[in-house]
Amino acid sequence: MFLSTCIRLLPILVMLVGTNFSFASEVLKDSRQSSYQLMTSENQAMQDDPNLNPALFWVMDGHTLWKERLGQKNIACASCHGDSGQKMAGVATRFPKVQNGRLQTLEGQINQCRTSKQEASALAYESKELLALTTFVAAQSKGLPIDVQATSQNRKDLQRGRQFFNDRMGQLNLSCAQCHQERAGLKLGGSLIPQGHPTAYPIYRIEWQTMGSLQRRLRNCMSGVRAKQFEYGSTEMAQLELFLMWRARGMPLETPGVRP
Repeated sequence: MFLSTCIRLLPILVMLVGTNFSFASEVLKDSRQSSYQLMTSENQAMQDDPNLNPALFWVMDGHTLWKERLGQKNIACASCHGDSGQKMAGVATRFPKVQNGRLQTLEGQINQCRTSKQEASALAYESKELLALTTFVAAQSKGLPIDVQATSQNRKDLQRGRQFFNDRMGQLNLSCAQCHQERAGLKLGGSLIPQGHPTAYPIYRIEWQTMGSLQRRLRNCMSGVRAKQFEYGSTEMAQLELFLMWRARGMPLETPGVRP
């Protein structure tokens, strides 16, 4: 009797468990937080007000470079994508992604277009020009949800990026996850530890007094734990960036961001 009752109730129990798991998943998703929410009201105002946000200078410089004809082909980015850049809306939300069998970041794609479409030289990582172009393109997607998805094409790269996020590294033997997942919200050196969602890159960091890419920030963290830094533009850096953007999927892009 008891067994038959349990068997009849099993579908209901499965449904309830599934509902609870779904609810837990939604709570976890909703608990994600941009580091914007950890800033002072003054720093938030700096990001929100175009008249105060210093990153807007890079957006303007990027728009100028966007329309500049160069290379052997003597064409501009605008020649293919339009003067305003509005056709780039949503593009930054989908990078890194696999292009022609290779994982590509937004910076890497810009350089790929320069060398293959314009027949111009690639720009150096963290150069003013590459940061300006990347910021201009990413700013076209401001407010749109990050849309990096797990696919059959990026599966191995995503797994590798997840491994980098969770593996301990450096002389301090720490992982990204230990700070930005397990201890997020606690304090380190008087500052709150963010969850590590890359929603606002490239960003203007007041500490740097300039713009910087996500890769620069990741290299700072690696240096902080006394680990060997991934090279700019490396596959490893793209894989870690892919996992972080996938982890932040659905969150709105804030570029151009400001951080302390």
